[in-house]
Amino acid sequence: MMLKGISPLISPELLKVLALMGHGDEIILADAHFPAHSMGPLVIRMDGVGVEPLLNAIAPLFELDSYAPPLVMMAAVAGDELDPNVERRYLAALAEARAGLQVERIDRFAFYKRASKAFVIVVTGEYAKYGNILLKKGVTSAS
Repeated sequence: MMLKGISPLISPELLKVLALMGHGDEIILADAHFPAHSMGPLVIRMDGVGVEPLLNAIAPLFELDSYAPPLVMMAAVAGDELDPNVERRYLAALAEARAGLQVERIDRFAFYKRASKAFVIVVTGEYAKYGNILLKKGVTSAS
């Protein structure tokens, strides 16, 4: 990587997309099973990289929305269970950037609908069940 302070996990394409996003735009960090290519938005492949390390890499570069829930994950389908460690890992990866974050959970099809309108979907190598997370970009301060 030729830029100081930017994780080598942030590809030039992802860095450009993060810079182009405006307040309220949404990015999906999707697990390896997510049907991203049939959704419509730009898709960036980051095979082999888990969501947690990617959240660690993005957090210093990306202000989260403070006017609307900035983190959204898929709720479990009826009869299925969530692994609470997945959400815990993701929140821990973002904790340095912003304390006290909470995840909003929405129905699977509502999540797909949001994803179809996202600015970008980043397909990762994450294999955790319900391992997708939506981040809503906030306003970057001048300081």
